[in-house]
Amino acid sequence: MKPLIGISCGTFHDRAWCPPSFGHRQTYVDAILRAGGAPMLIPPVQDEATLRALYERLDGVLFAGGGDISPAHYGADPHAKLGVIDPLRDSAELPMARWAVAEGKPLLGICRGVQVLNVALGGTLYQDIPSEIPAELGHNLSYEREDWTHMAHEIRIAPGSRLARLLGAERLTINSLHHQAVREIAPGLRAVAWAPDGVIEALEGTGDSFVLGVQGHPEALQAQADPRWQAVFAAFVASCAGLRQAPARAA
Repeated sequence: MKPLIGISCGTFHDRAWCPPSFGHRQTYVDAILRAGGAPMLIPPVQDEATLRALYERLDGVLFAGGGDISPAHYGADPHAKLGVIDPLRDSAELPMARWAVAEGKPLLGICRGVQVLNVALGGTLYQDIPSEIPAELGHNLSYEREDWTHMAHEIRIAPGSRLARLLGAERLTINSLHHQAVREIAPGLRAVAWAPDGVIEALEGTGDSFVLGVQGHPEALQAQADPRWQAVFAAFVASCAGLRQAPARAA
């Protein structure tokens, strides 16, 4: 059987009089399908027992992009430029991230997802890069261009890191659609990629399990713009398949 990959959903409000929708962008689903996984959208349910029941059925978790994380989760007051927060989503993703890291379940975080990973394990965030990092380069250029495949800036990747090995590169250009970023790195994680202004662009776990978070949006690049990113999704799904086939899982 194909490994079952949970993709965390955001809350979307299209009309004031309509109930909100839970979902996410097609490119996340496409990337998992291309890598051989079976994607399943995970709604931000509040009941922990229900959330745990969903989580237990998964072979891996992909934390997708989206709005800002409430700074209350890392002990900070709201910044004047804090964007829209999604309390329901925070309450579902943060415990799932902790469970996955503690239990060795493969985890891939994308944009907001790398921030979720860091906050879940005790790290902090810059709440607004332009006002908190004076020399910052444009980290929201792809959004401003209205082009998810617009290559906004170069990143430098640590030699010998999982990310460098998978991409076969220590420098490449990436799209960029964010205004928050990792500040203090949580225990159990290490920075493995940086933008020219020093903003952290990727984190990896320090253990043996697949724990990787990237600040860009490789799901929007892997099909055509930069197929090197297919290797990251393939390795993630392969790790999930390995978990499914492990004797402890089969039991």
